[in-house]
Order: sequence, then C-alpha cells, then structure tokens
Amino acid sequence: MPAPHPIDGPRLRERVQHALDADLAHQRTVLAELGGQVAGLVDEIAALLTGGKRLRAAFLYWGYRALGGTDSPELIRAATSMELFQAAALLHDDVMDDSDLRRGRPTAHRTFAANHHDHEWAGESDRFGHAAAILAGNLCLTWCDSAFSTSGLPAEEIAAARVEFDAMRTQLMGGQYLDVLDAAQGWEGLSYAERLERCRTVIRYKSGRYSVEQPLLIGARAAGAGPDTLTGLSAYGLALGEAFQIRDDVLGVYGDPQATGKPAGDDLREGKRTVLIAHALGLGDEQDAATLLGLLGRPDLGDEQVAVCRELLERVGAVRATEEMITDGADAALGALEQTPGLTDEGREALAQLVAISTARTT
Repeated sequence: MPAPHPIDGPRLRERVQHALDADLAHQRTVLAELGGQVAGLVDEIAALLTGGKRLRAAFLYWGYRALGGTDSPELIRAATSMELFQAAALLHDDVMDDSDLRRGRPTAHRTFAANHHDHEWAGESDRFGHAAAILAGNLCLTWCDSAFSTSGLPAEEIAAARVEFDAMRTQLMGGQYLDVLDAAQGWEGLSYAERLERCRTVIRYKSGRYSVEQPLLIGARAAGAGPDTLTGLSAYGLALGEAFQIRDDVLGVYGDPQATGKPAGDDLREGKRTVLIAHALGLGDEQDAATLLGLLGRPDLGDEQVAVCRELLERVGAVRATEEMITDGADAALGALEQTPGLTDEGREALAQLVAISTARTT
C-alpha cells in the first residue's frame, strides 16, 4: 500500500486554513476598536492566506512528527505560523518587486492603490498602496509570532524551538536586503561562477532556508531532536530549499499563468537575476548576452519577446543546466535524509515525498 500523501493525508490544507481563519477572526476583534476602516487591511491578508500549497506548514508539521511527536490541533496552529510568516514575506516582496499579480489576483499594494484612486483620496495612490501593504506585512509578522508562541504546544517545546524561529525571522530580512543589494550592484564584471554564487546566497537566505530548512528544524527542535538529527535535517533542508526556489524561478519564466497565478514571463519583466539567467549569460555568446540583457527588466515585455527569451534560454543550455541543479539538490536532500538518524519510518517517508512535491515541474 502506498504511503499517505504528506499534505493530503493529515488534511493539512483544510486544517491549516481553519486555524488561520480562526486566528484572523480573533485579530479582527483586536482591531475592532479602531473602527471599520481597518477591516480592509485584514481583508487583504485573508485573501492572500486563502489557498496555497502549505509546504512551509507541512515541513514544520513533519519535522515534529518525524521525531515521534503526535498530531494535534496545537501542532497545526504552530504550523500556521509559517503561513503567516510567508504572507509577510510575500506582501513585502511584491512591493519591492512592484508586482501586479499574486495567486491570480491583484497584489495587495495594487488593490490598496486602486481603492485610494477610486475614492479620490488625497496624496499619491501608489504611495498609499505601498504603505498599506507594508503595514499588512508587518501585521503578519506580529501574528506569526503570536500563533507560534500561543499555539498550545508545551512551553518547553516552544522554548526549544524558539532560537530557530527567531533566527528565521531575522535572516529572511537580511536575505531580502541581499536581493535588493544584488539588483542595485548588478553583475557587471562578475564571472559566471561569481554570478551563480550570488544567486545561491540570495536563494538560501531570501527563500530556501525559511521555505524548508527552518520550518523543519523548528518542528524537530520542538519535538526534542538531538544534534545528529538536526545536522542531517539541516543538510536535507538546505539542499531541498535551494532546489525548491530554483524550480520556482523556472516556473517564473515557463510556468502556466493559470497555475502560477502570475503572467507568463513575469520574472523576466521584473528583471530578476536568477540561476537561469546566470547560466544563460555564462553559456551563451556575446550576442546572446546582449539580447537577453536588452529584454530583461522591461515592464512592457510582450508575449513575442518573452518567447525570444525562452528560446534563447533553451538554446544556450541554461534550462538544462538549471534542471540539473534542481535534480542534484533533490538527490542531495534524499541522500541527507537517508543518513539522518532518529526519524520515524512515517516521518522519513513523508519527508522523502516532500522532495518530489517541492521540486515538481508544475505548481
């Protein structure tokens, strides 16, 4: 009999959503004395938190269960803190990238700006939208801490995991800054290897660690994992987190808009310096580099120009090289998992399945 799906088996999507809805209902009561206008802030957060793959919640959940911890409503609520944390990151990231869409709907800052414009309020609509989205992200940062610390898990388990939880929240902000700094400094004068290394550093601290390794270690620490187990899980999480983000970058160029919730080639319009782009600049000739750099970062990039970029990335071997990195990362994660002591059979199998789920060629 095949092992249960690590997300669908314990009904994580349904249970995490229920816990998030309960948390948001509570936060609405906390904000109620400020008046009805503040409800719009929570509405945008609620919309962003509806649906999603729930991978970060799954890694915390299985980090705990893989050490013999039991399923409980308290564990689910602790896992929801990862979804609130991701929401904060997405709200802020969309502002920094000036993104138009997220999960098939206008980003929060665009919605706030449109509301400002429609009501003909004073000041600049975009500035209002950015400010409101940043505040919404800050609320999610506050709420993720509350959801974790008051989840109902035993106090000693919360305390054991707290150092990892706090490191995650701090390092993500540093990773976001590295991403902004990398874009500002540019890649001029860097070698192929140096460009790849910059990409991998940003990936690790902006996304990879908080997407896989740190939620996993938070769950494992709460369940009492020893040093050798933590070392193994960290190696698994680092390798898989990188592969996961590289897959996301490929989907940002080649993904189906119906599945990704963003326009085709949106990462090209935003000018993201990804592993895919680093490979293209390293493997192509000068004309290929000039063509790609001439199109990258143009907000008016049309479908024909996106197709030109896609053809170039495939022709010079950038897609192949990137797919090899994803495969290598997935293999390294599985290898580390195999060597990690102290895991239950059920937990080990779930974490193995999450490798395939996290690196799949679709969203």
